[in-house]
Amino acid sequence: MLALGLPAGAALAIDNPDRPDPVAEFATRAGDFETRIAGAGTDRDALAVYAQYEQFLDRELNLAYTALVRQGRDSRRQDLVRSQKSWLVFRDAELRFIANNWTPQDFGSSSVTSRAAYRAALIRGRVEALLGYLRSYPPGGLAAPAH
Repeated sequence: MLALGLPAGAALAIDNPDRPDPVAEFATRAGDFETRIAGAGTDRDALAVYAQYEQFLDRELNLAYTALVRQGRDSRRQDLVRSQKSWLVFRDAELRFIANNWTPQDFGSSSVTSRAAYRAALIRGRVEALLGYLRSYPPGGLAAPAH
């Protein structure tokens, strides 16, 4: 259970110290939604913010993926595309599990909020992973390989 509390960006890697930290920048943008969710007066209010948050996370995921695709050389780009396709299959399976596991029968009225929280955490983790990868590249992209 301890691993669930660790951010995806905490992977042990050597990042480019000259590049801005896209994970920290993302966390700042996401923080507004998380603060609004935490301060929601009702489950209905929290669910409305979660819906906006999921849209935000989806946009951030697409932006991070696109930026990362632009950075990689052909073989790396192909690996990334394969990885993302596999992650999307995993995501869809995980979303089915979340929907079928946190049911009102088993978890009562909190099930809807729990499902929203797990969905958001799943997508947020992938965004953080992609942005963490992106941070390792130089700010101007990769230099062309020497021939």
